Amino acid sequence: MKSPFLFALGFAVAVVTPQIVSAETVWLDDLNLASASQGWGEPQKNKSVSGHELTIGGQKFARGFGTHSESSLRVNLGGGAQKFSASVGVDDEVDKNPAASVEFVVRGDGKDLWRSGVMKAGAAAKMCDVDLTGAKTLVLEVTDAGDGNTYDHADWADAKFATAGGKITASEERPAPVAPYILTPSAPATPRINGATVFGVRPSSPFMFTIAATGERPMEFSAKNLPRGLKLDAKTGHITGALKTKGEFNVTLHAKNALGTAEKKFRIVCGDQIALTPPMGWNSWNCFAGAVSADKVKRAADALVKSGLINHGWTYINIDDYWQNHRDSKDKTLRGEFRDATGKIIPNSRFPDMKGLADYIHNLGLKAGLYSSPGPWTCGGCAASWQHEEQDAQTYADWGFDYLKYDWCSYGDVALNEMTNVMNAQLWGKTAPNDASAILPYKHMGKFMVEQKRDIVYSLCQYGMADVWKWGGSVGGNCWRTTGDIVDTWRSMSGIGFKQDKAAPFSQPGNWNDPDMLIVGQVGWGNTHPTRLTPDEQYTHISLWCLLASPLLIGCDMEKFDDFTLNLLSNDEVLVVDQDELGKGATCIINHGDVRVYEKNLADGGRAVGFFNLGVKAAEMQFNEFAPLGLTGKQHVRDLWRQKNLANVDAAKGSLSLTIPAHGVLLYKFTATK
Repeated sequence: MKSPFLFALGFAVAVVTPQIVSAETVWLDDLNLASASQGWGEPQKNKSVSGHELTIGGQKFARGFGTHSESSLRVNLGGGAQKFSASVGVDDEVDKNPAASVEFVVRGDGKDLWRSGVMKAGAAAKMCDVDLTGAKTLVLEVTDAGDGNTYDHADWADAKFATAGGKITASEERPAPVAPYILTPSAPATPRINGATVFGVRPSSPFMFTIAATGERPMEFSAKNLPRGLKLDAKTGHITGALKTKGEFNVTLHAKNALGTAEKKFRIVCGDQIALTPPMGWNSWNCFAGAVSADKVKRAADALVKSGLINHGWTYINIDDYWQNHRDSKDKTLRGEFRDATGKIIPNSRFPDMKGLADYIHNLGLKAGLYSSPGPWTCGGCAASWQHEEQDAQTYADWGFDYLKYDWCSYGDVALNEMTNVMNAQLWGKTAPNDASAILPYKHMGKFMVEQKRDIVYSLCQYGMADVWKWGGSVGGNCWRTTGDIVDTWRSMSGIGFKQDKAAPFSQPGNWNDPDMLIVGQVGWGNTHPTRLTPDEQYTHISLWCLLASPLLIGCDMEKFDDFTLNLLSNDEVLVVDQDELGKGATCIINHGDVRVYEKNLADGGRAVGFFNLGVKAAEMQFNEFAPLGLTGKQHVRDLWRQKNLANVDAAKGSLSLTIPAHGVLLYKFTATK
């Protein structure tokens, strides 16, 4: 979660504008800019993305298009365009923030016609002058220059077309509409034990694990070789207790109902590392944002259980920002003392009993998460942990929380030594001056996290600064954000998900790359709406995040699940790809036009392979490039979404016939036949 500069919704509507009257000059701002997609905010006519006068490097402009990376606007030229010109740059409203960096790109009929190079805040505008003779379509893009979209406020100023006639229109190229369709078969009434095959705990820490099992209730649970110190509730499947010494324990879990029995091998590792598989659960931000309350959190926990997601391994109920008191809010529920006389943080009036809330969540067989920042304020302006890190870590543990999301936010001013008055500290956006200052606050809190008498998953939220994947584990981190905030658009989701290869080699048990939360279902940051992702884009989203071995945190209102969303989140054969104990992150192995092929090694020797189509039309192909995927000999092929076996294939001379939906995916598992 970040500032209003970063968490507001991308805006993307397929609209065609009417014909422009002028036969000589067509101004870009006269087109329907609502057809643009962008990473934050709404497209602005003759204003910056935050609604101010267009200003680049001190120069003011009366006309233009204010946007935010990553941004794309498609223009249909109608055959009569001769030239496009504009002055481009980062808008001065970001106040020379070093985090702002973009590149402007002009593409004609799929080819690059002009690139600005990387542009920073405060730089003078660059002139773009492009010959459009013969071009039929134009795409105006603003990229994040490879460093995330923080503060990337971009202006196409004085942008216009010279034309000899014809109709110039703006539209977004999107796949044809598709109604939601369910692929995953219903779970059988007989018992089936799901979820991870390994669980990590530190010596003497409270052990909390719920056996995830589908099937008709009532169900009876048991476990063979459960180590001393642990006990199993036969009715609920909750395993609790504590282990005194380090070691590995091979356990067999059993589930029984009136229709049958099931068993599963399960490994308990008592040692220094926790989160041996990526965390799975729910986070309040993408749903409730600043309107979160203890009551809503309890209802979310109830909904996760009632929906049955607990039976598929979903575990965490995480409270994001706004559980603390706010520094200047007019909302009375957010006003109050930040800390008591001893320095202990005071929750706001919406959260009157934090320990009681954590206990409520635990009693359901779930775990509880919390949010803070190393700065004096959170991204939303609530009290954070600066100069109280050790005390806060102890408080979170005493309350009984199991997860901490630690968000950079106002620490930027601390790192840059620019905070002269705590109340004036900027809430967001400023990056660290060097790698050491980016690492320092996370190392500091990480020390206190591991000193607590309970296991707390430590999630570093600093948007990929200083290549966090290279050092996050060394400061005690269990997962770390690799990117800016996600919003529910194809451009945001795909732009994040398909740019994770550089971090993938650092994925391993206990250390997970986090490309941000899931944007399926009813999302909206306090004002919910159905996700803007198409059904196929949602299948892509879940498939890609599982292949990447990402933390899976649901962001929607779980009291408003529809059948499609619930089905997306309850396919155990897909989820086990994410929870595979080998902990490998997939990378793109093959790139054919709009098709990307991602491969992930699995602990059982198999390979999960995702065939993704980034194009707006279905892709058909005969696939026979098995060698780059490490596949040899005869391979058993399983469609994981449909939970269906396909015909075996000979990797040396066979092929697979694939039809991949627009912006969609086929997710297969390959296993060598005996």
